[in-house]
Amino acid sequence: MKPENLNPEAINPTLEKAAEDILRPVKINNRSFLIWMFFLIAAFSACIFAYTIQLKKGLIVTGLRDYTSWGMYIANFVFFVATSLVGMLISSVLGLAGASWIKPITRIAEIIAIGFAAVAGLVIISDMGRPERLPYVFLFGRVQSPILWDVTVVTTYFVLSLLLWFFPLIPDLAIAKTRMAGRPAFLIKAYEILSFRWVHHEEQFRILFKAVKTLLILIIPTAFAIHTVTSWLFAVTPRTGWDSTIFGPYFVSGAFVSGIAFLIITIYFFRSNYRLEKYITEVQFDKLGKIFILLTALYVYFNINEFLVPGYKMKTSDAIHLRELFSGKYAILFWGVQIAGLVIPFFLLLFRRFRKPLPMLVISVFVLAASWLKRYIIVIPPQGHPYLPIQGVPDEWIIYTPTLTESAITLASLLLVLIIITILSKLFPVIPVWEIAAGEDIAKTENQGTR
Repeated sequence: MKPENLNPEAINPTLEKAAEDILRPVKINNRSFLIWMFFLIAAFSACIFAYTIQLKKGLIVTGLRDYTSWGMYIANFVFFVATSLVGMLISSVLGLAGASWIKPITRIAEIIAIGFAAVAGLVIISDMGRPERLPYVFLFGRVQSPILWDVTVVTTYFVLSLLLWFFPLIPDLAIAKTRMAGRPAFLIKAYEILSFRWVHHEEQFRILFKAVKTLLILIIPTAFAIHTVTSWLFAVTPRTGWDSTIFGPYFVSGAFVSGIAFLIITIYFFRSNYRLEKYITEVQFDKLGKIFILLTALYVYFNINEFLVPGYKMKTSDAIHLRELFSGKYAILFWGVQIAGLVIPFFLLLFRRFRKPLPMLVISVFVLAASWLKRYIIVIPPQGHPYLPIQGVPDEWIIYTPTLTESAITLASLLLVLIIITILSKLFPVIPVWEIAAGEDIAKTENQGTR
């Protein structure tokens, strides 16, 4: 679109209707929002109490021991980093490809990316026995360490996602600041400040487009790096189950699957609760379902490569680990994840009737749960088979069993993501008003011109 086509002064009728519909949910005093926030904050506070117990007594209150030193916390970290990649996929890859149907959901995807990327760093702190030493990672980190690489790319991705969410929001803030009757004074003032005196001038749009396009290009390699480097935390070790040269693309393909699943769940609830059916239509669900099919097939391909090759060779060290996954104590979990989280969703989504909002919601819930369990399978089982044999130690040192305290702290991170997404969605419009209004007006003009 050309900048001159996006001047709200020229599309007033369309703009007014879009602004009324999209800005309607932007209020923080309605009953349902207050009840939901009370539930989230109460549950989060209870989980934080569990973390205070860990701070006081140490990691002994978790199931982590000498042999299994990475548990639910690290699995959760990998899952959070993975899910955050949906912002890059929707905004950057599809945006640069010119997919116009993504306009109503780009901002939602960026909010998800911000929430998960921000909390991913906090998840790592929960795994530290001495969290006060976190600054040492930055002050004394070794350049050769994948941990330092991971911290760097996660921080960079978070900053780029924040900017990519905020820059296109500026015109909406200028539009909304005069249409905020009945909203708190602080919110109106915040809109006025953050709109940076935006007046919808053609030159302002030109600068905005240039800045956003630059961010879209920068965030693609950063997003691929964030999960590739996360995979290297495992792949650079010689441990059976982690020693793999395809962990980078394996992790990235899985990240797209979990990210799309969470996006579908989120837009379903925004669509129904915020009454945005006019803007988030069945078209978005159908298109996301087709992308889901492609990404699931890609992830299945990498799963086959990851397990078929070592399974064919069955080296002694690999055989113990693989038998535990295929037919041992992790077999139900392993096959459940593959079948319920990948195979069944793939075949269901081939049929158009399953690419409707409600079926997509149900499928996405199963895929998201399977995605988290998949990270659990990646992180925990390989630690039970070190190269030096385990002899003469209690069973609880070998068998990892998450404790209630550990589970509560893990749940706290998800609750914090939901709090961030909820607050951002109630303070700011979740759909870009100016893009939707301009798109509808241009479409009407083009239709009239072809008659």
